[in-house]
Amino acid sequence: MALNLRQAVVGFLKDRAEQKFTARQIAEWLFETFPEECQEKRAKSQGNYIKSDADLVQQLVAEISSQRPRLQKKHPELKTTEGRPRKYYYSEKSDSAEVAAAESAVVVPTADMNDTKLGEHAMYPLLSLYLWEEFGVYSKRIDEKRSSNKRGPNGNRWLYPDLVGMEDLGADWHQEVRDCVNQYSDKRTKLWSFEVKLLINRSNVRECFFQSVSNSSWSNFGYLVAAEIEGQDTLKELRMLFAAHGIGLIKLDADNPAESQVLIPARERDEIDWDMANRLATENRDFLDYVKLVKQFYQTGEARLADWDVTKEAE
Repeated sequence: MALNLRQAVVGFLKDRAEQKFTARQIAEWLFETFPEECQEKRAKSQGNYIKSDADLVQQLVAEISSQRPRLQKKHPELKTTEGRPRKYYYSEKSDSAEVAAAESAVVVPTADMNDTKLGEHAMYPLLSLYLWEEFGVYSKRIDEKRSSNKRGPNGNRWLYPDLVGMEDLGADWHQEVRDCVNQYSDKRTKLWSFEVKLLINRSNVRECFFQSVSNSSWSNFGYLVAAEIEGQDTLKELRMLFAAHGIGLIKLDADNPAESQVLIPARERDEIDWDMANRLATENRDFLDYVKLVKQFYQTGEARLADWDVTKEAE
């Protein structure tokens, strides 16, 4: 009996609704669950390009990926994430309901394939570790709860990023050059801003993006960071918005931060908006502490990891 790939893939995901799997995980399940059908497929292959079981699994991976658009057209409940690796899942929730569910999630292991859900606060140390190891950026959490309320309930809405960062441009410079730049230039650092989201899809993509635009206007680099990005249309929208506003996109891998990806590099702004930085520092104690650390760096030429939110693994 021939393997009905479409039926098998949809059935596998439907039986495990809301759980996410890569094409390779699905292909390996198919190979184990339908051994006779898979060997028949191998025997009927032309061109002698399937020479081993590993080749057969790889062929299944390729076919799952190539059939994805048709599968999703026929089964709208079959959804995918963007980034590396793409994951497939079955959900009858609307896009907005998925966002609400993600934002109310806590760290809880699921039963199948060790998948996990995590809350937004759990992403901050993972992002800090990635920023340090990938870019050498010192990061600091900004807690909006430490802000003044003198402007009213919505007076500071979309004002603060979740994390801020400082990049030491002269980390590898000769000491004499660093001393010279400290005396005669303010180009020793780049300041970064990050807005963190658990899930971005079609229902919240523009809101998330413009929130990042709003709260990163003071910095050299502004990034939107997400644990999950769902749907090709979402990524297309983000690329279009980047062209107009320059906000970058990072796909954070919660299981292995080192495997996180910059899907869209941020466009650099040449100058810091110090008027806006002053407002943030005046309104929020965490941001004021951040400015003090940047000032300290210029005064001493050194940044101590202990002063920043870099995890022990990076030290």
